[in-house]
Amino acid sequence: MTRDLLTGNAAAAWAARLAAVDYIPAYPITPATEIVETLADWVRRGEIQSRLVTMDSEHSMLAAAGAAAATGARVFTASSSQGLLYAIEMLYAVAGWRVPLVLVNVARAVAAPITLEPDHNDILAARDSGFLQIHTASCQEVLDSILIGYRLAEHPDVLLPVLVNLDGFYLSFSREPVDIPDANEVREFLPTYEPVHARFSASHAMAQGVAVLGASAYAFFKYQMQRAAEMAETVHETIATEFCRRFGRCYGSVEGYRLDDADLVIVMSNSFSTIGKAEVRRLRERGHRVGLLRLRIVRPFPHKELVWLLGGRRAVAVIDQNLSVGKGGILFAEIASAFQGRPAPPMLSFVGGLGGRRFRPGEFDQIAAAMARAAHEGGSSVPRLLYSAVEYRQVSEMLRIAHHDVPASVV
Repeated sequence: MTRDLLTGNAAAAWAARLAAVDYIPAYPITPATEIVETLADWVRRGEIQSRLVTMDSEHSMLAAAGAAAATGARVFTASSSQGLLYAIEMLYAVAGWRVPLVLVNVARAVAAPITLEPDHNDILAARDSGFLQIHTASCQEVLDSILIGYRLAEHPDVLLPVLVNLDGFYLSFSREPVDIPDANEVREFLPTYEPVHARFSASHAMAQGVAVLGASAYAFFKYQMQRAAEMAETVHETIATEFCRRFGRCYGSVEGYRLDDADLVIVMSNSFSTIGKAEVRRLRERGHRVGLLRLRIVRPFPHKELVWLLGGRRAVAVIDQNLSVGKGGILFAEIASAFQGRPAPPMLSFVGGLGGRRFRPGEFDQIAAAMARAAHEGGSSVPRLLYSAVEYRQVSEMLRIAHHDVPASVV
């Protein structure tokens, strides 16, 4: 094992290298390009034996990735934002083919208006595609999650592709100390892929991706995907336990931080949860019994763990770094649904971090105060946008310069 300062993108490339992937179809997009550039450089220098091919779009990239995986190759690729959305038709197709591969999404907010920093509307737009989803909070977790992702995707009881998400700019270009495991140790954890389902063999003909002209057959295959995703919860637990034993880093479907005696719990995901942890420490120093729960696996959705860890709390606040226009925070709705038929704590919905917006001083104090009130007055599903008066004045001035009126309903 060696330790090096790596960006999140470099950590993703290292994971693909350690996984000894056979094929890398690629199409560049900021902020994910560094991943394939790093891999391309290693291919050029002969340091890895993978076949890297640049495609003419993200849609073609995913078509090539799925087709290669259907021959039994171990496949890696990466994208972001508009690119992931452009490929979304193929996400559904590849998942339906039941071929295992790992796709990294470097989260970036979706246009319009166009921006480069992250929120999670891109990755969550793919939540119904059949790809399993692991959301990471550190560069080390990026590397580890890709290795775990291959074991999970290739397990014969799962056979679903995996999306690993890291936040653009905040994680993709941030350097952190990363333990790079020895290649031989990784080979013991992640042996060469031996396909049990889709593979290319002249003596074993197989039809893949055929049409089913009948609802009964379609429903059967779709429900098989649902059962495989449900099975992935158990399989992931087994794989993560082995990973913890081999490499000393342990991962669950969720991560709890100072939850043991917490009356109030904040739920977050991805790299901004590290800001949440710092705020929890600060609030605790002021006497608030607050904890944080990070959602690490979004598909399959960890209903049981969430009910177990959030049930009985005085109040829960979900901070969504996404916005389902016309509904609110996506994860708030999914977490609330986990309590269907069970006693639920009062829950509040906050939307923050859109377009990579940093949290402002005092916002976590307001969230804690709102949770304390909700403990007595009850929760609300109405989403509250974290947005300051200073920001509103700045945007108002920009609109004035652009000769636009400021809508009073914004605030």
